[in-house]
Amino acid sequence: MARIRTIFDRADVAWQTAQLGRVDQGGGGTVAMFLANRNIDTVDAGVPVLSMHAPFEVISKLDLYMAYRGFGAFYRAQESDAERV
Repeated sequence: MARIRTIFDRADVAWQTAQLGRVDQGGGGTVAMFLANRNIDTVDAGVPVLSMHAPFEVISKLDLYMAYRGFGAFYRAQESDAERV
């Protein structure tokens, strides 16, 4: 998590943590739990949604923009790590 936090902080991405479900089960109901159960380091990241799976879902435009910037920053960090190898 420290690496993810550093990437987001350097890219000036607003972020927050949350906990869904039980930590020992890995993830909050997404595919992340299947990866975590196989000892794969996993971070489940995404945009918070009000009334998910309902006829009208609501998200914040700023949350979506920060997710876009955060995913881009993470991708660029992985590219620069690959170039060093």
